[in-house]
Amino acid sequence: MNFLDNFIIIDDDKLNNKLCTVILNKVYPSANIVSFHNPLAGFEYVNTTFAQSSVDHHAILLLDIMMPEMNAWAFLEEFDKLDELTKSRIRIYILSSSLDKSDMDRARANKYVEYYLIKPLTRESIKLMVHVLNKKLGWTPTN
Repeated sequence: MNFLDNFIIIDDDKLNNKLCTVILNKVYPSANIVSFHNPLAGFEYVNTTFAQSSVDHHAILLLDIMMPEMNAWAFLEEFDKLDELTKSRIRIYILSSSLDKSDMDRARANKYVEYYLIKPLTRESIKLMVHVLNKKLGWTPTN
């Protein structure tokens, strides 16, 4: 199980998605990175791709808060309804430009959110993301 092989970016800002993809490719050149500017399409991707019990996929999901059609909070409510296998395969990080303490507190209180990162994604925020994941899963850091 390696979450660092797959990344999913869900943000309605196409430029941010491109920036995240470029930075992630620099840090993890062999990673599979998919991005969605439509959160409903991103949710459907998670639901279909990671629900397949015959495939052992895992991924880190970078989720923006404010998006049309489905914001992060609605996404997380729907994510909660997925089967346990699917949920266990995804680690969610909020990646937002919001400095609102209530957003940070709400993310911290959600059992599916690993950490709250401030845009833009940087090498340092990727290192923090990996550190949080390693600590939670009890892994020895390799990067």
